[in-house]
Amino acid sequence: MWPDRRLLDLFDIEFPFVLAPMAGAMDAELAIAAARGGALASLPCAMLTADKAREQVGIFRQQVSAPVNLNFFCHRSVAADPAREAVWKQRLGAYYQEFGLDPAAPVAAANRAPFDAAMCELVEQLKPAAVSFHFGLPDEALLRRVKDAGCIVLASATIVREAIWLEERGADLVIAQGAEAGGHRGMFLTENIAEQPGLFALLPQVVDAVRVPVIAAGGIADGRGIAAAMALGASGVQIGTAYLRCPESRISAPARAALAQATDASTVITNVMTGRPARGVANRVMREIGPLSADAPAFPHAATALGPLKAEAEKQGRTDFTNLWAGQAVRLGRDMPAAELTRALAGSALARLSRLAG
Repeated sequence: MWPDRRLLDLFDIEFPFVLAPMAGAMDAELAIAAARGGALASLPCAMLTADKAREQVGIFRQQVSAPVNLNFFCHRSVAADPAREAVWKQRLGAYYQEFGLDPAAPVAAANRAPFDAAMCELVEQLKPAAVSFHFGLPDEALLRRVKDAGCIVLASATIVREAIWLEERGADLVIAQGAEAGGHRGMFLTENIAEQPGLFALLPQVVDAVRVPVIAAGGIADGRGIAAAMALGASGVQIGTAYLRCPESRISAPARAALAQATDASTVITNVMTGRPARGVANRVMREIGPLSADAPAFPHAATALGPLKAEAEKQGRTDFTNLWAGQAVRLGRDMPAAELTRALAGSALARLSRLAG
């Protein structure tokens, strides 16, 4: 009954859905639940060590016999700039004073690492059904090793030119990420966020430009959005924000409350949380310093100085410095188990598609 079965046949899944890999907001528990519901599960690995990623895959495979997608970042590493970080910490100085924190105290560095040889070796050992990349693709040698391990490669594009680039370099599927999407922009051939199209403008143009299946991502949180994406030529959809309020997600109680209260006007694109543009529910630091600030150090170093502030505020039940990544459809999220939500989304989408076909 789905208009395009390529995603279903590639992964032998029930529904053409990919659980978005949401670093810091989920672990194997949400992936397991989504897989049980019929979606392609994802595990975000950009903030994990190889050992921790191996542990997460082990937990997943102990609980469910289903394909899994491992997600990695492919950003170019930039060394920390002490002078710029000093300016950033000074910019945050009033907050440190307010929370009684010592700005000179040692702080753990932000831990978002690009895909490297160690993670490639892990992929070769674990042989997941899929490996997805954000911010482009790894170098040719590493990508070849991933494909030789039998993994299907997915990667995000925010403009048509990026989608073509990904296909030409070996991506098996392209994720068309619209401006509505929560989390980091997957852009890698442009830095101009003002030019990023919305999903329903971007999607048909990407479908026309590439031969590989296209997965729609951004602002899809119910059956109406899924049906619309499929009608525009998507082979499947990637859904993240809709799962954040599921009991299996790993967000804190204050963050969960903030998401439940969010509206269509609550999210902004900001660079103050990590140094790279990402969409999330506006918090105090985004409103008072950003949402975009030239003072923010390069990705991921902006997050380093925010770490102590985030931890202290969360002790008080506050999300002043917590990155509440979410898309523009955040208001459509629901408090229900992930497997149940997956099936509900599928049922609603199929009903819409049936009416369209009829």
